[in-house]
Amino acid sequence: MAQVLEFKLPDLGEGLTEAEIVRWLVSVGDVVAVDQPVVEVETAKAMVEVPCPYGGVVTARYGEEGTELPVGAPLLTVAVGASEPADASGPASAPTVTTAATPQAAAPAPAAAPAPGPTPARASASASDEASGNVLVGYGTGAPAARRRRVRRAPLSASPAAPALVREPVNGAAGPVPVVSPLVRRLAREHGLDLRDLTGTGRDGLILRCDVEQAIHQGATQARAAVSAPAPAMAPAPAPSPAPAPAAASPSARPGVTRVPLRGVRGAVADKLTRSRHEIPDATCWVDADATELLAARRAMNAAGGAKISLLAVFARICTAALARHPELNSTVDPAAREIVRLPEVHLGFAAQTDRGLVVPVVRDAHARSAESLSAEFARLTEAGRSGTLTPGELTGGTFTLNNYGVFGVDGSTPIINYPEAAMLGIGRIVPKPWVHEGELAVRQVVQLSLTFDHRVCDGGTAGGFLRYVADCVEQPAVLLRTL
Repeated sequence: MAQVLEFKLPDLGEGLTEAEIVRWLVSVGDVVAVDQPVVEVETAKAMVEVPCPYGGVVTARYGEEGTELPVGAPLLTVAVGASEPADASGPASAPTVTTAATPQAAAPAPAAAPAPGPTPARASASASDEASGNVLVGYGTGAPAARRRRVRRAPLSASPAAPALVREPVNGAAGPVPVVSPLVRRLAREHGLDLRDLTGTGRDGLILRCDVEQAIHQGATQARAAVSAPAPAMAPAPAPSPAPAPAAASPSARPGVTRVPLRGVRGAVADKLTRSRHEIPDATCWVDADATELLAARRAMNAAGGAKISLLAVFARICTAALARHPELNSTVDPAAREIVRLPEVHLGFAAQTDRGLVVPVVRDAHARSAESLSAEFARLTEAGRSGTLTPGELTGGTFTLNNYGVFGVDGSTPIINYPEAAMLGIGRIVPKPWVHEGELAVRQVVQLSLTFDHRVCDGGTAGGFLRYVADCVEQPAVLLRTL
């Protein structure tokens, strides 16, 4: 007899606590194999496909595409030991499952009372042959099935077209509430909202996070208006007051206003930049440098044959040499211990703009790589960023960041440090400008370099020395050869 196992959103690592469903890869009734990807989710760090550790027939899915689920919330249920979808017209009853959100499954047909299901331990023992050998956090070969609580079936007279949504009372009031996401319910509870008073803008009246946020905003606006309204004057026979003017519409209620949720990669970037500005006392210094000789040296290297070397790789090679001379900038601050932690390896991050937003992939052990190796790794990570296949490990652990904003056609910038690093080197566009070269005015290829640094790890003298060395290598590439 098939046994229904519940697969929950696993811990995807790197401290992630939630993920957004981007695309379902299976449907209810599909037969899945062990370790087959079943859903594509977007975390705060990357887009990942989640494999199911069980093999069998999918009996239920949880959450629409676009729904955010916390780690540990149910993703789907699998009937282990079944080779084909259960016949709704047969005598066997549909399996009973438990979720924090009602599954997207077909309405059950009339059936006899269900027989008691196996205990979690017994289900795990009987399905051990169907479990994955690949360990997801919280799953693994022979892992006990998650404990489930049973929910009542819908009455047989219920309309089969009714949306499969969680219907739970809020604030102690009874009545159905069309809401799926546990995050939406939590947000409503925290702000004292009764979800039954809201009109959902989702499919079939589904209440979305934006509906709750708009209600919170409107409530705050009305509260401010009530506080600021003058108290009515006392009079023995008050005259009828004119009808109050209609309240101004909230910004989100005006036509044409668009609300974009800060979640996924964009939300993670926002959180990191905000924390950087709040915690790091940063300062910026910059210098213009004549890059004519550097461009000529790169052309000569590429003309010699072999793999092409990118300009970013040349700057990265200069940067790692500068960090070897000024290791204070390859560090982080431990505020709890009030210590500066200097790091022995240079894991070089570089800002890359993608359709999903700004990402900062990390080149591991950049200090030990040649310009050719750096160029190849930059190309690989950039392509992975554009295709959305960067792993969380490729987006974390950087110790210093390069930001080539010259590709956007701008000369300079004061970037925000990529927390918890201590510095970022910015590279502007290289453009022909009038320049005094060897005592004469000439047209040279000039670039602006800027260094934003954490003033806790060093003073201006160290930061200026780092930036001056980088500029010297740009103007005279032979300077770099003396340090190799």
